[in-house]
Amino acid sequence: MSISGHAKHQVSKRSLTTSPTTEAASEPLSQLPGVWKNSGQFQGHGWNMSAQPFASGEHGYRLLNNQYNETLTFQLPDKSVPNRGANGSQEVFTIEYVQAIEQIAAADFPNSGLAGEAGLAIHHAPGLWLHRKNHPTGEFDVGRLSSIAQGNAVMALGRSQKNHTGFDIPSISGLPIGINQDLQSPYLKPYLHFHEHLFQGVFDPTKPNELLNQAILPFFEQDKVASVTQLKVDSASACSGVNNIPFITRAASAGEVSSIFWIYELKEMHLNGEPKMLLQYTQTVLLEFFESPTGAGLIKWPQVSINTLEKQPNK
Repeated sequence: MSISGHAKHQVSKRSLTTSPTTEAASEPLSQLPGVWKNSGQFQGHGWNMSAQPFASGEHGYRLLNNQYNETLTFQLPDKSVPNRGANGSQEVFTIEYVQAIEQIAAADFPNSGLAGEAGLAIHHAPGLWLHRKNHPTGEFDVGRLSSIAQGNAVMALGRSQKNHTGFDIPSISGLPIGINQDLQSPYLKPYLHFHEHLFQGVFDPTKPNELLNQAILPFFEQDKVASVTQLKVDSASACSGVNNIPFITRAASAGEVSSIFWIYELKEMHLNGEPKMLLQYTQTVLLEFFESPTGAGLIKWPQVSINTLEKQPNK
């Protein structure tokens, strides 16, 4: 049975693009293609906190903090990936990304001597963002696929929203889940240390999202934001998940990954006529290691990364 002889609808033509480009305004991913960096006033606005097993530590772990600069490149949109099924077809809009992170400063407690120096390349991750053009009501419309060089693969699904007033940046805790979260508990001494002695004088790993609010609030107070798109995905949602190589599974398995991206179109323009744009994100990876004293399985240790980046104008 040939398609041409029996299909009653026109099959959309796929289109691959090899340079940063924009797509129809209705696409929630349309503003991503291009290069985003920690430039101008946002130099050094990347922050990460992570608990890691450390045999020499008082309680077998250390708390590591990183300050970093990032280059996040989105390109190669595939405008009509076809999914065929017995009950109809679906088209998926995709954008490829590459994330490259360079460390500015790092500190851990207890001091392991392993935090590394400035200029160290600490992360590289390729991936895809997806937009389901024709999705059933109530189902996810965006997704993120990511491959991490340490040996993790992530599928996180969720939803997009857009408005002109912005979205609340959630206040989250960086404290481990499955133990007493009283900061005065001796077990949380590394967290108390950085709560009382902020990393680089500004970053508190017990409240990691606070710096995102501080960075974006002036733009709303000065009425500089034209629109905001939110992309919220989670590996704990239906049909999502995380896979790890055996060593990571045994040592500190990544159990769940969630992230929220906010794309801000500003009212101010570049000299070439493009609107100035900002991108913020918060990402939480729940690492699992050490048995919880409550008997609830393994302790879940949030690894949180946040950043505020500027889109670079096309030349």
